Amino acid sequence: WPFVRGLWISLTRWDGFSAPVFVGAANYMKLLGDRLFLGALENNLIFVVLILLFKNVLGLGLAILLDRAIFMRGPIRAAVFIPVTLSFAATGLLWSWIYNPVFGLLNAALDGLGLSGLKMSWLGDADIALYSIIAVDVWKWLGFHAVIYLAGLQTIPDELYEAARIDGAGAVRRFRHVTLPLMMPVILINVILGLSGAFVRNFDIVQVLTQGGPNHATEVVMSYMVKTAFQDGNMGYASAMGYALFLIVALSCVALLGIMRRSKVEM
Repeated sequence: WPFVRGLWISLTRWDGFSAPVFVGAANYMKLLGDRLFLGALENNLIFVVLILLFKNVLGLGLAILLDRAIFMRGPIRAAVFIPVTLSFAATGLLWSWIYNPVFGLLNAALDGLGLSGLKMSWLGDADIALYSIIAVDVWKWLGFHAVIYLAGLQTIPDELYEAARIDGAGAVRRFRHVTLPLMMPVILINVILGLSGAFVRNFDIVQVLTQGGPNHATEVVMSYMVKTAFQDGNMGYASAMGYALFLIVALSCVALLGIMRRSKVEM
């Protein structure tokens, strides 16, 4: 019922108080010419590409490292997962201090390393603010994806690696012909989680750190949708954004599943 009701609202002009006025597909047509919406969607796409790249590459690499018998493996695993347990408010406050251009830890570290020329206003510069937020999102969720990869790695029988070593396969060939094929289902899960998260779970971190600024440089569809609904009082148009985003995510996931099913990695 909420899904159907929301779809109906997306076909109306409604401020949340007065009676809805049916406008048909006008809200959806308006999206095609809305500069702020298209800019927010572009930011979402940048989010998706970079999040999928860093979370999966770094997550798998970290999982392989943690799967080895390294010193203090248990405490390191716990430390890696701690950011996942932090609330978005705590994460945002922490990184606001780190990124602060005056007394922030990051600029202070650059000063200490003699790299003062690299000091920036990390959240105030429109050219880098989005990438600064992406770095925070990767930091927060990297442990989550690493744990999923670690669980997948521990299901691979050691006998397969032993057989590969006997056949003369080095570390790279063992990864390519043993680890990667058997990890494909886990990679698919992580990619889908990262894809959906980059589209619909980035509102909190954007809202806490920049609220979509500066000058909409970090605006994403979810943050623009919330502003349209609760600041501008345009519930119908905001609902249309939500369903457009839902369609994009659904089609992306379906396409991804199709690609993964057609691609075969030979052992």
